[in-house]
Amino acid sequence: MSMTAHIAELERKHQALDRKIADELALPAKDNVKIAALKRQKLVIKDEISRLRSQPPKPSLH
Repeated sequence: MSMTAHIAELERKHQALDRKIADELALPAKDNVKIAALKRQKLVIKDEISRLRSQPPKPSLH
């Protein structure tokens, strides 16, 4: 998987977590433990995206 594709996949997961958090917050009986866990997962993904974007591009082997 190319770096660009990997970052795009992580961004999709980040957006999906955003939607899950919003859905959970919309419930009358919010599960704060679940919300906190989802936010932690989202932060881990955000950190990984930032780390990958800050790496210098690798030279092509072509």
